[in-house]
This record gives sequence, C-alpha cells and structure tokens, in this order.
Amino acid sequence: MSLESTVGEVAIKQNLEQFLLVLSVSLSVATLSRIFSWFRKIPYTLLLVIVGLALAFVDVRLVNLSPELILEIFLPPLLFEAAWNIRWRDLRRDLVPVSLFAIVGVIISVVGIAFAINQLTGLPLTIALLVGASLSATDPVSVIALFRELGADKRLKTLMEGESLFNDGVAVVAFSLLVGLPLGLEEFSIATSVARFLGFVGIGIGIGCIIGFGISYATQRFDLPLVEQSLTLVSAYGTYLIVEELGGSGVIGVVTVGVILGNFGSRIGMNPRTRLIVSEFWDFLAFFVNSIVFLLIGDQIKIASLGQNIHLIGVTILAVLLTRAIAIYGLGAFSNILANSQIGWREQTVLWWGGLRGSVSIALALSVPVVLEGRQDIIETVFGVVLFTLLVQGLTTRWFLEKLNLIGDQPLRQQYSEVLARRIALNRVRNYLEEGLNTTEIDSDLWRYQTKLIDSQLTTINDEIEELRSKHPELQTLDLEQLQETMLDIEADTYAEFIRSGRLNENLSPIMQQVLIDADQKTIDIESVT
Repeated sequence: MSLESTVGEVAIKQNLEQFLLVLSVSLSVATLSRIFSWFRKIPYTLLLVIVGLALAFVDVRLVNLSPELILEIFLPPLLFEAAWNIRWRDLRRDLVPVSLFAIVGVIISVVGIAFAINQLTGLPLTIALLVGASLSATDPVSVIALFRELGADKRLKTLMEGESLFNDGVAVVAFSLLVGLPLGLEEFSIATSVARFLGFVGIGIGIGCIIGFGISYATQRFDLPLVEQSLTLVSAYGTYLIVEELGGSGVIGVVTVGVILGNFGSRIGMNPRTRLIVSEFWDFLAFFVNSIVFLLIGDQIKIASLGQNIHLIGVTILAVLLTRAIAIYGLGAFSNILANSQIGWREQTVLWWGGLRGSVSIALALSVPVVLEGRQDIIETVFGVVLFTLLVQGLTTRWFLEKLNLIGDQPLRQQYSEVLARRIALNRVRNYLEEGLNTTEIDSDLWRYQTKLIDSQLTTINDEIEELRSKHPELQTLDLEQLQETMLDIEADTYAEFIRSGRLNENLSPIMQQVLIDADQKTIDIESVT
C-alpha cells in the first residue's frame, strides 16, 4: 500500500471521527433539551451555541469551520427548507414590507454599521463596509423555532422568515460587490454596483425558476415518492452550484426554487402522501444541519480574541441595533403608508429585537481573503456580534413576546386539532362496525355494546368541540384553513391524475389558489372600509 493512500485513509478516518463526535454532541444536546422541562424554555439552537462556547473555553476544538463548508454544504438545505415551508399566499400579502426589509434594510445596515465603525473606532471604511455587509444577513432560526413553540402570530413568522430568506441573498451579493475594494482590485461605482447586483439577482431568479418549474412539471408524469424526494435534494444543491458557477447568487437561486416547489410543484406534481414525506424529510434535514452549524459556531469562537477587541465589538453591536431599528420602524411605517401593511409597533419591536445574526455572517467573515490586512478584525468583530445576538437577543425574545402580548393560541389550536382528529377516528371505527354487522358474523349484543361505547364517546367529543367553538370563535379560522388546504389538494391531484392517465398533455394552471387569494383580499378591503 502506497504512502499517499495510507495518509488519505488516515485523514478520512480522522474526519469521520470528528464528524461523528460533532453529531453525537449536537444531537445529545438537542435531545436533552426536549427531556428536561427547564431547557425547553431555551431554543435548542441556542443551547448548542452555549455548549460550543463551553467546549471552546476549555480549548476543545471539534473541527475547523470552513466558510466553503457552510456556504456550499450547510446553507442550501437550510434555505430550501425555509423556502419550501413558507406559503406564497402569506408571503404575497406582505411582499412589500418583506422586500423593503430585505433590500433597503440591507443597504441601511451596511452603510450605517460601516459609518459608525469608521467614525468611532478609526477602522478603514473599506474594512468597515465588509463588517457591515457580513452582519446585514439575519438568521432567525432560533426565533422562528420559538414562534412555533409559543404559537406566535403566523404573520409575524412570515415577515421575519421572508425577510431572512431574501436578505441573505442580498447580503451575500453586497459582500461580493464590496470585497474587492480594500484589496484595490476595483473602484466603487453606483452604476456598476447596481448593474452587477441586478445581474447576480437576475441569474439566481432565472435559473431557480427554470429548475423549479421544470421539476414541478416533471413530477406530474410519475408518482414515485423517493424519487421526488431525491429531486428536491438535488435541486437545492444543484441550483446553488449552477447559479454560483454562472456568476449569480446561489442563495437567491435556492430560495426561488424552494418557493416554487413548495407552493407550486408540490401541489401539481405530488400527491398528499408524497408531499408529507418530502416535508418530513426536509424538517429532519434542517434539524440535522442546524444541530451541527450552531454547535460549530460556538466552538469556533475565541474568547481571548473577543476580549482584546471589546471596544470594536461594543460599537458594532450598538450600530447593528440602531440600524436595525431604523430599518424596521422606518420601513415598517413607510410600508404601512404605501401598501396598508398594518404592521403594528409591537410586531415591529419583535422584528427589531429578533434580527439575530448567525451562520451566514460567520461564513462571509471567514471568506475574507487571507491577504487582507484587516481580516482578523472583521472575523473577531462578526463573531462577537453573532455571539451577542444569539445569546442576549435570542434568550430574551420570549420575554419580549410575553410583555408585548404576542404569544399566540398554539396550545388551544393543538387541543382543537386533537379533538377533531379523535372525532374523525371514532367515526371511522363506527363505520367499520356498521360494515362488520353486514359482512361478518358478529353477535348482535356485542355489536350493540361496542356501538354504544363509541356513540357515548362521540357525544362527549362533539360536546367538547361545540364548547371550544363557542368559547373561542377564532377557531373557525383553523377549520377554514384546513378546508382550503383540502380544496387545493383535490384540484392539484385531479390535474395530476388526468396527466398520468394521458387525458391531458400539459398541466392546467390552478385556479383555486387565486380564487382564495382574491376572496381574502376582498374580505380585507371590506374590513378596512368598515
């Protein structure tokens, strides 16, 4: 056996051992957070950061965190999962504020953070701009998990998740445009920057649309759940790599293909069972990737270096909070005037404080060229701000939600869903008994006894449902949502069935979704008038 192959095998073995160690630690933390009640108050992603910090404090380094590793391996599945699960109907309603936060908000963050750092610390403006671009990408994974657990308003979740999806792409593009300035490789020009920005975004959206719609129509021709699940995985990574190779924004490309497949392809090309399988697969993959990324973020932070740059980090934290406030409150008010968005000050406050920074900011900072003189200042500043946002803002977001009375009715909705499910299940049992009486030799006394038990339980459940509906009329919205989802599924499944049987050559554009959107808009208009 040659020396090169021996060394290669040793390296592979070491990498595998490191990976298994990271995976074991991260999944253990995530599991323990579900077992012990006290830990449930803290999002598991923040617990992973804390554990990573503890390991770093005792100088236990799990693995070297490569920016390419985050951007090319971890980032696509995280972006695709969020885009897959976001509903276009909800996003479309708030497209104006989301676009303002994601585009204009990034510009405000980059310029504001850079100006503050340059004026108050003396850091060169070109270096400060890279810090601002790195920190303009929000990462609300922990906050969104908290929203889901507490049942916060779905619109608040849409606003925060929609902004993050798109501002990640805008931030990466801004960083790409600015990274050549301190190296003297290019000069800043507004016209050139705008043209390059439009090129980055245009290529990403274009390729994302081609791949997304292509896969959507292709999956109509067959019904193979594992193949369709694999296609979504290939589309996430493939879109990112292709768009990056063509000079576009891979982040924008992945978000585009995820939104298309989650809202269009999954309805016209997947039956409900396949859609559930794919959704569960992406839920697992997002949990898996987040478990690794947030542990590694904490593990890579160098405590001693942060202490040496505490002044620079402190100024940057204040600049991040101030520019975030200007962007959210200012653009929120503008959106309320422009598009009647009706985003209240309480929701804006949570959006402001919940704008955490995470994996994308770390990856951008680490991707700064090694030859750049201020590279270490950028990395340490970004790490310090990320640590502050994750631990201080992340751990206090629950308090903000409670004080602002934005805790939702998730426990109530879950209770209502459970009793509805029990009624459906018992009705099916009742139907089975009815059929069994006619098809099998069941003793009539036994049949009457079992039927009486089921009927008694059904009466109790029906009374509970009526009581919940009378006390909480808002639960009718849940019935409406479930009814609308069923209607959309029936329409999409019908078109797919006709195509598979050869009675249609191409897909018909769904009409029910637009009908429901128009009906919702008409209702909103009537309510605003009254």
